[in-house]
Amino acid sequence: MNPRLDYYSASPKAMKAMIAMEALTSSLSIEPGLLHLIKIRASQLNGCAFCTDMHSVDARRLGESDRRLYSIVVWRDSNFFNPRERAALAWTEAVTLLSESHVPDDVYVQTREQFSESEMVDLTIAVTTINSWNRLAVSFRQTPSA
Repeated sequence: MNPRLDYYSASPKAMKAMIAMEALTSSLSIEPGLLHLIKIRASQLNGCAFCTDMHSVDARRLGESDRRLYSIVVWRDSNFFNPRERAALAWTEAVTLLSESHVPDDVYVQTREQFSESEMVDLTIAVTTINSWNRLAVSFRQTPSA
């Protein structure tokens, strides 16, 4: 698959804003390892090979195990994730698939049990940011390098 265009050079001003949002997301209350898990899961749901690859590599650099990375796609059926991670993954799916789920109350309650109010906002900002990146990469056919 060939890239359609280079969105960085096509709209530097817009990309500067995206990079600022990404920097903000990385400085919020959600721990880096968990941020990568949610970025991977949202990217899987959105069919973004580029972001799935990038965040898997980044997660490995932080010490994430291959077994857990392979199991993100089936996290509900795996015992590799703790309650906080499970809540974050459920929230990520609900927010990513907003038009399908409208973020159900049970997912909110599960997530709220693991995250403070400010962490809930930070988590949601992280999910919306990776969804924005996914939409850019998928729309313009950005692929991981071999």
